[in-house]
Amino acid sequence: MRIFSIIVAVAAASFCVSGCVTAAIGTAASIGVFAAQDRTIGEGIDDAAASQQVKMHLMAADRAAFQEVDVEVANRNVLLSGTAPTAEHRQAAETIARSVRIVDHVYNEIVIGEPSSLTRSAQDELITAQIRARLAASPSVHAININIETFHGNVYLMGLARTQNELERAAEIASVVGGVRRVVSFMQVRAPDLPYYAQAPTGPEYRGSDGVPGGDQFAAGGN
Repeated sequence: MRIFSIIVAVAAASFCVSGCVTAAIGTAASIGVFAAQDRTIGEGIDDAAASQQVKMHLMAADRAAFQEVDVEVANRNVLLSGTAPTAEHRQAAETIARSVRIVDHVYNEIVIGEPSSLTRSAQDELITAQIRARLAASPSVHAININIETFHGNVYLMGLARTQNELERAAEIASVVGGVRRVVSFMQVRAPDLPYYAQAPTGPEYRGSDGVPGGDQFAAGGN
């Protein structure tokens, strides 16, 4: 069965992946982008590693069949888009993505069909560029947190939003760009971490049971 041979090929290829991934993702530019985003640098490195591993597994399994499959990873979630020649290959791509250890979820948006024409690909790239520019110009969204993928006019958004309103606003901005057929948002809401407050003692210096000044008198809450 064809799907079986694909998975076997992936297993054979996996032994050489980890060293290649380490070299591919350790760039200062990537670290700089991660530092500017709401996800941690560690989370950014995990996403980059997952993306590289999925792509390399796909190419090792069947380069011809998967060369038109695009891979995006955000917050350990994988988006597969593009085209595959058969339903069997579509399912195999998802199975391969799920086999990567640091992947939590796989969104399979692959369609069965022929590769996109150069004209169609250029149109999709233009849509992506216009959306990215509009998001960057909007004070309502933190554009650096958002990944954009466009295929045949279908726009997929991934990444983090600080509020539900920001998530919805990003989708609205993308939806009004010319040529967009629909917008599918896989973004997740992550509110910024709240500060921790410790109530300062008001009386004479107090030592807690641990001998530290103010030890037992500190409490979370109020400022």
